[in-house]
Amino acid sequence: MIRFFTVILFAVFLPLGLYAQTDDNPVVWEQKVNKIAETEYELVMQAKIFEGWHLYSQFTSEFGGLPIVFKYKEASEKYDLVDGTTESETFTEYSDIFEVDETFFKDNARFTQRIKVTDSTINQIEVYVEYQVCKDVCIPMDYTLLFTLDGSEAKEKIIKVDERSLALGQELRLDLKNKELLTQGKDTIAKSTNIWVIFGLGFLGGLIALLTPCVFPMIPLTVSFFTKHSQKKSKGIINALLYGFFIILIYFLLSLPFHLFDSVDSQILNSIATNVWLNLLFFVIFVFFAFSFFGYYELTLPSSWANKMDDASSKIGGVIGIFFMAVTLAIVSFSCTGPILGGLLGGTTLAEGEVAMNLTAGMTGFGVALALPFALFALFPAWLNSLPKSGGWMTTVKVVLGFLEIGLALKFLSNADLVGHWGILKREVFLGIWIVLGIAMTLYLFGLYKFPHDGPVKKLSVGRKLTAFVSLAFTIYLILGVTKITNLKLLSGFPPPEFYSIFEQESDCPLGIDCFKDFNEGLAYAQEVNKPILLDFTGWACVNCRKMEENVWSDAEVFPIIKDNYVLISLYTDDREELPEAEKFNFQFDSGRVKEINNIAQKWGTFQDVNFGSISQPFYVLLSSDLEVLNTSIQNADVTTYKNWLLEGLRNNK
Repeated sequence: MIRFFTVILFAVFLPLGLYAQTDDNPVVWEQKVNKIAETEYELVMQAKIFEGWHLYSQFTSEFGGLPIVFKYKEASEKYDLVDGTTESETFTEYSDIFEVDETFFKDNARFTQRIKVTDSTINQIEVYVEYQVCKDVCIPMDYTLLFTLDGSEAKEKIIKVDERSLALGQELRLDLKNKELLTQGKDTIAKSTNIWVIFGLGFLGGLIALLTPCVFPMIPLTVSFFTKHSQKKSKGIINALLYGFFIILIYFLLSLPFHLFDSVDSQILNSIATNVWLNLLFFVIFVFFAFSFFGYYELTLPSSWANKMDDASSKIGGVIGIFFMAVTLAIVSFSCTGPILGGLLGGTTLAEGEVAMNLTAGMTGFGVALALPFALFALFPAWLNSLPKSGGWMTTVKVVLGFLEIGLALKFLSNADLVGHWGILKREVFLGIWIVLGIAMTLYLFGLYKFPHDGPVKKLSVGRKLTAFVSLAFTIYLILGVTKITNLKLLSGFPPPEFYSIFEQESDCPLGIDCFKDFNEGLAYAQEVNKPILLDFTGWACVNCRKMEENVWSDAEVFPIIKDNYVLISLYTDDREELPEAEKFNFQFDSGRVKEINNIAQKWGTFQDVNFGSISQPFYVLLSSDLEVLNTSIQNADVTTYKNWLLEGLRNNK
């Protein structure tokens, strides 16, 4: 969501994600062998990725999505790996949830590994692949690729299932009651409203621009020009409406070049949010904008531009002349609208969805807001008498915008800090600077100090006092959040995440709720305290899991239901930590297929698949302490749906 306007509103507009049910296997693998020399071969592994899904690179950030891993059986024993596994072209995009760059593949991926055979008896190479594939849900998966060096048909390795493995495998199977209830669960589908929210926030930015000294005085002058210099009143109204239309058109046209960039590479605009140096550049630019609002210098486009547009409008006249008048307004007002438009551009790169479309929506909304008063006052000229007079209050608006620009600038500095792993702008430091900015803005609004272009403050207006109290309230809110007296849910996603703290975190469970990461341990505790179970199939690198936790679980009505009434068991199906040797085993499915269970992800991923028929995350199930299914399964939902789902489970448990 656009972060700039988030700061203006002192709240976060949380978009609803668009979720869909997954395919069972969104990646299809193929393999071949190229002989290079007598003992050297090239193993080629190709992945066909279903539309809309993406597969993470080996080199994606360790703090984001789960990277693909290749394990070459008998390597160094019968053959040597020559250099590392190379991969085809990737895409890079910034993750708002994990606050890092994520590198991934779309549509196709190609991996190659050169090997040098050291044991002439080997003919078959086995490569085990672990990866995570994501769309609206994430699925941790594994696959075994078999290569034969002589071109013969590969033979799948027969894995023995001994008595010990059968016993451990049986422990993964649950004797569920009411299991048929699970199949009735339907994923909650929410329509994406991002584009309209961004349009609305762009509109809000345009309304704010109207209050600046570069634009506000132009309204009565321009409307009067059209109504008084036209032979007919209706002609003046039509010209004013045309003027407003051209204002909208100009700001719409300004966004079109970004669609050209996007057509070359769909991630080119997102790279603004992922590159350390570009984030630092944005930080410097917004600080520069802020000090122009503070009155230390003026940002203007070359005056010759405005003069040429003004001359063109006078000479040409008619509809074309009105268009050039609108262009003149855009140029003359740049010193006030430029920083706001810069915030719109920078904030759009932090939004979810297609960047170029988001920018067009925001710019169009901005243009509509600027054009609206010219059209309205042309239709109802008597309203002009009710407009407040220009004055020092417009300077105050610019200064407030300057403080907000610095607040936005810190977001870009934070991005660079997180991506670069510098550890400079931790959450408490970030919020501390915001508190200082809030105090400074509050003191300014109460008239305790001035900026260079401020006149003498004889009496504080009602509007200025009201804004000062809002600034003070927001500052107190930040202080209470830093001191943990309250949470900062309204700012979720803007400051660095809570785990990026100068203090050591006590719990790595969601929202600090006591949880179990082993099903049997959690079940034993649920039976001891006689509480139902919220079974949470999740992942460390699951974006939508974090969205559910931050936006739904944290809700004031949902959080206490989970914390006080359920035993939370969070099973991480992407945790590649190796199991102790005594806990490793071979699991045999009903079909006869055998799977090696060597790490935590394999164990709980198989557990989810066998018992609940799902392999995607997030995935939630409600169980009684005697393994009765209490409600349909659910994946993604809004607050109301999730709360009602939890309450229904409690009623069924009783």
